[in-house]
Amino acid sequence: MTTLAIAAALGEMAPIDLAELIECAALQTRVDRKYVVPLTALPSLLSQLPVGTRVLDIDAERSFRYESVYFDTPWLASYHCAAYRRRRRFKVRTRTYLDSDDCWLEVKINGARDSITKHRLPYRSQDRSTVAPGREFVDEVLSREAIPADGDFAPTLVTSYRRSTLLLPATTNRSFSRVTIDTELRWQCGSASLTLPQLAVVETKSSAAAAAADRLLWRGGIRPMRISKYATGLAALRPDLPDGPWRRTLRRHFCGISASSGRPSGPATHLTPSVVHHIEQEASCV
Repeated sequence: MTTLAIAAALGEMAPIDLAELIECAALQTRVDRKYVVPLTALPSLLSQLPVGTRVLDIDAERSFRYESVYFDTPWLASYHCAAYRRRRRFKVRTRTYLDSDDCWLEVKINGARDSITKHRLPYRSQDRSTVAPGREFVDEVLSREAIPADGDFAPTLVTSYRRSTLLLPATTNRSFSRVTIDTELRWQCGSASLTLPQLAVVETKSSAAAAAADRLLWRGGIRPMRISKYATGLAALRPDLPDGPWRRTLRRHFCGISASSGRPSGPATHLTPSVVHHIEQEASCV
């Protein structure tokens, strides 16, 4: 019922196509705020968004599936930069929109004041599990940003989820902002996988100031949390790694981790020891 209620709330919104969404709010340099929200709370939150909020619509679909493959060095340089809150951090990943078979190689840079810059290179979907064809691009971006990353990049974590993307209208004092809603969250590391079937990650993306969606979430008692699909997921599946920045999130929302890891279990997830092969076609957006 919750899924149907979410679909119904999205169905009430006016559509926007991908080209117009990018034109209005590409936001390749932006400030992101992330929230972990129970699925049951989403229909009410969606119904309270500002008049004029629009939802990405592609071929009459408003919810799309993503797959991302994250790459790291043998020493997990990207992960440890995040775990120890280095001032300048990076992620390297491929993102595949499987319905359209579109794929991008992306390098995300976290800079001063939590600003994020994303660099993208069109990529072949059949190459999404290797960075080799785009290694020159990755090295160029990291060099330009003065971020050292020695060693080969190997696939470290695979994430998949279903996403809806909203465009919130501009106001007198603020430009357009985007909101993404990710559900059916799944992480896979080697033979282990972790899912969060009853939760959503809601992310607001704005040029600087808090958006209307942020204030709505705050009024509902939902505050931003530290969660990274890469780092938090890897911390949940690799109890040998430092997890300081995400310990509260792991304690509250992740479970299925053995007691010996020192990370308490919660009611919303399960851990399965099998590799999942994604064979269905998936779609997506920015």
